[in-house]
Order: sequence, then structure tokens, then C-alpha cells
Amino acid sequence: MALNTPVVFVAFNRPRHTAKTFEVIRAQQPKTLLIISDGPRENHPTDAQNCAAVRKILEGIDWSCSVLRNYSDVNLGCKNRLNTGLNWVFETVEEAIILEDDCLPNEDFFVFCESMLEKYRHDNRIMSITGNNFQDGKLRGDAAYYFSKYNHIWGWATWRRSWQKNDQTLSFWPEWKNSQDWQSHTPYPAERRHWTNIFDQMYRNEIDTWDHPWTCNIWHQGGLVVTPNANLVTNIGFGPEGTHTLAKVDQDGLPTKSLGQITHPTTVHQDIIADRYIFDHLLGGLNYQWHWWVLRLPKRIYRKIRHLLGF
Repeated sequence: MALNTPVVFVAFNRPRHTAKTFEVIRAQQPKTLLIISDGPRENHPTDAQNCAAVRKILEGIDWSCSVLRNYSDVNLGCKNRLNTGLNWVFETVEEAIILEDDCLPNEDFFVFCESMLEKYRHDNRIMSITGNNFQDGKLRGDAAYYFSKYNHIWGWATWRRSWQKNDQTLSFWPEWKNSQDWQSHTPYPAERRHWTNIFDQMYRNEIDTWDHPWTCNIWHQGGLVVTPNANLVTNIGFGPEGTHTLAKVDQDGLPTKSLGQITHPTTVHQDIIADRYIFDHLLGGLNYQWHWWVLRLPKRIYRKIRHLLGF
């Protein structure tokens, strides 16, 4: 049966990854498909050929489908291409499921996103839905999903009402970072330092990415993210062709699992324990805390530890 919810597919210069994810989308046969593609970079001799190969793959739509394309002839970069592309998407549709070329979902991902988009369509507390779970098998709550402040974007969904609140320049940041509200969103000193540093760089336009500002906006709005209790999307982009996921050789992504029956939490609230786990184990929070503890030692002992550890 065709998927009613519009699907957004973001592709660039990786034909091999594009083909795999596109096959999964084809199996769902969405009635509306919106495609975002960036242009080749200067001084990257293989980009023109690879971008053309990607767009050739995206011509292979063999099911009944309304196709809308937003292609750039020049390279806009990760931040500008995703922001302008998603601005276009949500000028066109009210809600959408969003996949990049290296995000390989299972079938439960589409069912989950479509169900959550409908259930929380008019609940302004909920700003996004993710298909990712990084809890290492730990179940949070007694439902099929929980609520997080972290908007993992390796396969996700949202509404126009949420994206329209996305201030991509973070104009509010200089004032907000000195507020009590900001401290309440980052109650742990190490976490606050981590994200203050990132958002400072984003405000100065020093990092070419769109997802950190989206995180900052969700927090500024007091929003929550619906998060499944099983991982529904594998990132297949870790390898020599990655943009922010570079590695010497291709690496297997986190495997997906079946979510099972979709059951709902009885209340809407952030799972603070789950989010602390994300910071500690995914974002390196444990290292921050260790470093902070060492820095508080007397200088003589601190220097000795550095000498023993060889740094």
C-alpha cells in the first residue's frame, strides 16, 4: 500500500548510498516524493560525475507518485542546502518524513513516523520525531517510545508548524545563553560547556551544518522529540565518502530492530535519565566529567598524572 505521508529524500554525491536508500523508499511507494540535491563542489574532480550519477538514480521512479525536485546547480554546502531545501519542503507540505542518502531505515520507521505525525500533529510540545535510538538496548519507560530533548536526524520527521520556528541564524542565542532557561535545559556543567561551545560556533557561522541550530531551536522552544525504544535507521555513511562521518574504510552502522506494536506513554515529559545517557555515552560526557575532575586537582598532582599518561 502506498505511503500517504510525503517523503523527503536528500542526496548529493554518493551513488552507492543513494541507490540503497532509494530502494527502501521505492518499496514504500510514497504518493509524494520531494528530492533535495546539492551541486558539485569546486576543486573536487569527481563531484560532477557523482552528482550526475545520483540524479540519474533519482529518475527511476516507477510508481504512481507526485515528484517535486529542488536541485542546485552550484554547491551550497551542508548547512545552506539543507536549510533552503527544507524551507522549500515546508512551504509545499504540512508534514514530512526526511531521509538523507546514507540513512537506511527499516519498514517500522515509516509506520512509526506516520503514526506519530498524526498523533502529535497539533501538540506544540512535540517538535520532531526521530527513528534513532542510542540507548544500547536500555528500554525507557513502558511504551514503544519516549520523549527526549535530542533530535537525532538520521531519519526523522516533523511538521511545518515546527520548522517555521527554526531561526537558522540563532539570533536569540547571545541573550538566551545567559538565561536561567538555558541552564534548565543543560543542568550539568559539562553538558552546558559542551553545547555552549557548539552554539557559539554556530552563531559565528563557523561550522557548516544545519542540525546543531535545529537542536538549539527545539530547546529554545521547549520542544520534545518522540524517540522509539528500538533503533529504526542504520547510518551507512561512515566511510571515506562521508561528510561528517569520515572513516578510512566503510563501517557497519548500528543495526535496526523491530519496534513491535506501537504503545503510547501515559504522560508527555522528557526522559532525563535517557538524555543523560546520550550525553555521557554518545557525546563524550564521561570524558568531559573526567577531565573536569582532573583539573580540580592540585597542579602538582595534575602535572604528574599528565606525565604518567603521556599527554
